[in-house]
Amino acid sequence: MKKINLAIVGATGMVGRTFIKVLQERNFNIDNLYLFSSSKSAGTKIKFYDKEYIVEELKEDSFTNRNIQIALFSAGGSTSEKYAPIAAENGALVIDNSSQWRMDENVPLVVPEVNPEDIKKHKGIIANPNCSTIQAMVALKPLDNKYKIKRIVYSTYQAVSGSGVKGVEDLEKGIEGNPTGFYPHPISYNCLPHIDIFLDNGYTKEEMKMVNETRKILNNYDLKITATTVRVPVKNGHSESINVEFENNFDLDELKDTLCNFPGLIVIDNPSNNEYPTAFEIADTDEVYVGRIRRDFSIDNGVNLWVVADNIRKGAATNAVQIAEKAIEYNII
Repeated sequence: MKKINLAIVGATGMVGRTFIKVLQERNFNIDNLYLFSSSKSAGTKIKFYDKEYIVEELKEDSFTNRNIQIALFSAGGSTSEKYAPIAAENGALVIDNSSQWRMDENVPLVVPEVNPEDIKKHKGIIANPNCSTIQAMVALKPLDNKYKIKRIVYSTYQAVSGSGVKGVEDLEKGIEGNPTGFYPHPISYNCLPHIDIFLDNGYTKEEMKMVNETRKILNNYDLKITATTVRVPVKNGHSESINVEFENNFDLDELKDTLCNFPGLIVIDNPSNNEYPTAFEIADTDEVYVGRIRRDFSIDNGVNLWVVADNIRKGAATNAVQIAEKAIEYNII
């Protein structure tokens, strides 16, 4: 892999620091590294390989005359809205982890195992999908290819790390018996059917993200989808119960083989021995795990899946780094 000048925007946050970790683990070949944050975190020292870097405050001229080729953003929608176009105008390929650009028709929304060719359509910005959408897509794409999906019902069980550091702190404080207030109700020993804001249609923004992003990634804007997203008292790792109805009939063993042979997907499905994926056991990994694979007997061509992944790694940082790797592979950097 050729050497790349790379920037991380939001370098001191939970995903930003995981960018650093994943880049090192994957031996990403970096020539010059630039780390940016808000003024509050500027001056922080972060080690990458054997070198220590000082985080800079993100400014409008941060990308000027630096030949930054890739910029990984994870600093929130408003930051991405302002600074991603500036980075792109200065020649960087922006891979953005916020929701700001996901539904923009001019911005590819990419899961590398699912729709890598869309990377080539970029106009300076590529969007990283929502964490819960990413893991669902890795499990559903091979099944859509083979049996054609007709309808999806998502029910998610999402970790507090999906809310960032404050979500984790709220859980820890609650378990210790201390006052909390980040979530509208206590999250310790509780489940909240409420992720992001409620919309006029009664769904939350998180639920509609899953609906709309799934349609865009699978390039099927008429696909029937419904979702209920739930915050659960788990520190890290999102779990999803996914009910799928297909256009075509399927053999269950063949369906399992299809999942087993798809890149980035690991099947753990031996319920007689209590073997199925859990958030605790898959922490700090980059794959998507699926189990509890069983036919839905209430409809003609239905199946139930249990899908689990590390939401900070595959659901955010790793997926973005994989997009960067593909962009280099396609010689568009």
